[in-house]
Amino acid sequence: MNYNNVVITGTGSYIPNNIVTNNDFAKNKFFDDNGNVFEASHSEIAEKFKAITGIEERRYVDNDQLSSDIGAIAALRAIEDAGIDKESIDQIIVAQNFGDVKKGTIQTDMVPSLASRIKYQLGIENPSCVAYDLVFGCPGWIQGLIHAYSFIKSGMAQRCLVVANETLSRVIDLHDRDSMIYSDGAGAAVIEIIEENKLNGILSFISATFAKDEAYYLYLGKSNIIETDPNIRYIKMHGRKIYEFALNNVPGAMKEAMDKAGADIHELKKIFIHQANEKMDHEIIKRFYRLYKVRKIPQHIMPMNIHKFGNSSVATIPTLFDMVRKEESLMTSFEKGESTTGYHNLSKGDLIMFASVGAGMNVNAIVYRY
Repeated sequence: MNYNNVVITGTGSYIPNNIVTNNDFAKNKFFDDNGNVFEASHSEIAEKFKAITGIEERRYVDNDQLSSDIGAIAALRAIEDAGIDKESIDQIIVAQNFGDVKKGTIQTDMVPSLASRIKYQLGIENPSCVAYDLVFGCPGWIQGLIHAYSFIKSGMAQRCLVVANETLSRVIDLHDRDSMIYSDGAGAAVIEIIEENKLNGILSFISATFAKDEAYYLYLGKSNIIETDPNIRYIKMHGRKIYEFALNNVPGAMKEAMDKAGADIHELKKIFIHQANEKMDHEIIKRFYRLYKVRKIPQHIMPMNIHKFGNSSVATIPTLFDMVRKEESLMTSFEKGESTTGYHNLSKGDLIMFASVGAGMNVNAIVYRY
C-alpha cells in the first residue's frame, strides 16, 4: 500500500553573527512596570535571569538587515537542501509578527508582505506561487506547516515553503528586564507530497486560540521609564500568566496530538518545543509525560538552543530542527534538570513532535514521522 505523505524535504536557517551576552545588558538601567528602578545589581539580575530562562547569550542582526532579509537567506538554504526548482513552489508562507523594522526605528513595515519580499529576493517569477504572511505569535511556523499540509491534502498545492523570521531586537524596551529574553533569527522548510510505502511525515496536529482572558498576555506597551513617549510601544508580556497558561494548556495539546496520531509515547524520540524559557519547557515536558503516567523521561528527548540563541519567537523551532537535522552541537536537558552540550540526530522512521505556545494566546502541536 502506498501513502501520499506530506513531508519536510529540506530545511535551512540563519543565525545572526552578533553575540549579545547577559553582561552586555549591564549598561541598561531596568525599571519595573510602575517606573521604579530595580535596586538589585546587574549581576544579581543576570544570575536570576539565567537560572530561570537558561539564556546566556542571544543573537542580533546587523544594523542593515531586516527580518525579510534573514528569512530569504533561510529560505534559500531550505530550497538548496531540498534540491528543488524554486519555480515549482506553490506557496510561500511566512510566519512573523512585527514585519520589517529598520534599525533606529520602532515602526513596523508589512506593505508589501514579508512573504512577497522574500519571494522577490529569491527571484521566483512564477505568479502561481502565492506568498502570504501568517501572524500567529510564536507558534507561527508550526501553524504554517499546518496550513501547508491542509493545502497539499486538499489538492490545491504540492510543494510549499514555510519560513519563520523575526528581529525582536528592534522592538524591545531596553529598560525592561524581559528585553534580555528576545533575539533574532530565521528558519525555513520545504514541505511537499511524497508517495511512499510507509506512513511518514505529518501524522496529526492540534491548534487552539485562547482569547477570553488570555488574549493580551503578550502585547505592545510603553517603555518602563515614565518620562518616555507613551505612543512609542515595545513588546511586553505578563510573564507569570504566560508561564502558568503554558503549563496548564500545552501538555494537554501535545497529548491530544499524540492520541490523534495513535502514537505510543514510548516511541517518541524528540520534542522540538518553542525555546521560550528553559524552566518552563522542562515543566511542560514533565507534565506531558505524566499525562501518560510516565515518570522517567528520556534523557535526550528535548534538544535546546535557547542558551546561546535566546527566544527568537517563530524562528526557535525551525532553527533548532535544522540544527538537529544537520547534527550541530546543541544543549540537551534531562536528566536531573541539568543541561549538557551534545549532538542530536534523527533517523528515518523516528517519531518526533513540534509544540509551541505564544501571543494570542495560541497553542499548537504536530506529530511527525521523520
